[in-house]
Amino acid sequence: MYIPMLLTKSTTPVIGQIAWALGWLMNGLFWLISKIGLPNIGVAIILFTIVIYMCLLPLTMKQQRFSKMSQIMQPELKKIQDKYKNRKDQESMMKQNEEMQAVYKKYGVSATGSCVQLLIQMPILFALYRVIEEIPAYVTQVKAAFQPLVDNLIKTSGSADFLQTFSAASQFSRQFTNSSFVAGQTSEYVRNTYIDVLNRISTSDWQTLANQYPALKGDIANTTSLLTKYNNFLGLSMSDTPLYTIRTAFAAGQIGLVIGAILIPLLSAFTQWLAVKLTPQQQSTGDPQQDSMQQQMKIMNVTMPLISAWFCFTLPAGMGLYWIAGAVIRTIQQVIINKRIDREDISAIIEKNMKKQEAKAAKSAGRETVSSRIMSQYATMNTRSIETEQEKPKHLTQAEKDAALKKAQEKTQGKYRKGSLAEKANMVSEYNNHKTSKD
Repeated sequence: MYIPMLLTKSTTPVIGQIAWALGWLMNGLFWLISKIGLPNIGVAIILFTIVIYMCLLPLTMKQQRFSKMSQIMQPELKKIQDKYKNRKDQESMMKQNEEMQAVYKKYGVSATGSCVQLLIQMPILFALYRVIEEIPAYVTQVKAAFQPLVDNLIKTSGSADFLQTFSAASQFSRQFTNSSFVAGQTSEYVRNTYIDVLNRISTSDWQTLANQYPALKGDIANTTSLLTKYNNFLGLSMSDTPLYTIRTAFAAGQIGLVIGAILIPLLSAFTQWLAVKLTPQQQSTGDPQQDSMQQQMKIMNVTMPLISAWFCFTLPAGMGLYWIAGAVIRTIQQVIINKRIDREDISAIIEKNMKKQEAKAAKSAGRETVSSRIMSQYATMNTRSIETEQEKPKHLTQAEKDAALKKAQEKTQGKYRKGSLAEKANMVSEYNNHKTSKD
């Protein structure tokens, strides 16, 4: 049997359950603002967006911290990649992977980056669209506005066939031919199908419906009056598409509404572009495959706001309002996150991460601790113990070695907390670079 996926709540695994929870939140917010005399879908969408993005803030923080840390640790990763650039044997590849993992652990981020956070957010975003696009399915007060009219329409002969003449009904054709609808086995199914269509029809379609069924003009007037009260936000109907509003408002000479309808897609594109602009971008790695992926991401960051603007013209204005509100909130969050991350002491983070790794590794008796490997790679300042007999340049004098060590100390002085592991790690790196160039 075909399961309706529009007014009837989503039954998609995971997304359906999340949509139910988000719908409960939207219903609660609408009830709350109704109690203070402001039953408005536009206001509910803005409050709904604020609550959702505040709940997603921890995930956003982790995602942006990874992006920010990627910029800092990219030079170290590139050095490792260059070191093993022409060495494709299994042992070298394993060593490269081990050294890169050590860098990720050093900065406290996962090699998978923000993928996990994005995977968690994906079903939430899909569920959000379900709730915003089909408000009557989740907000009982809005659905109740349709009930008296729908109950009378169902009793009226030929009403189902007439509803299907509206262009908005084409996407619900399978519901009209479903056995539950044809046989009238489930009155709730039939009622939901009617509301699905009525929730999508335009103002002119409502007038056509009233002309077709004069006896129902009172019910139609009451329904449209309530829907106008719920949907009107700054003069715009959240249920109408901006394209429809522009067309009808221009014909009526309502230039203010035309401007407002045009602003929704434009503001959606601009605010999303701004939010992306403030997001830290990964730097070039030197790896052609990764750089190609980054280039594709940059192109998407430019094209997606433009695509969203086009969608905003053809989708209900409520969806555009959600995108604008979401982009504004993300922009504010991004400014706060960037300032917070910029104030973080990288050397303190590195030292804290090393201690964490040491504590985890200490539980495994008889195994080399992670911290000892990291310490040997990044924090040992005994330059003579770093150099193996095979790597040690025979023609470097002690004076040249001392000069290299002094140069490394000068370069790292003041950049990191004195005596910290980060200071020692970077001194070793500078020493080896200077020593190699001498060699």
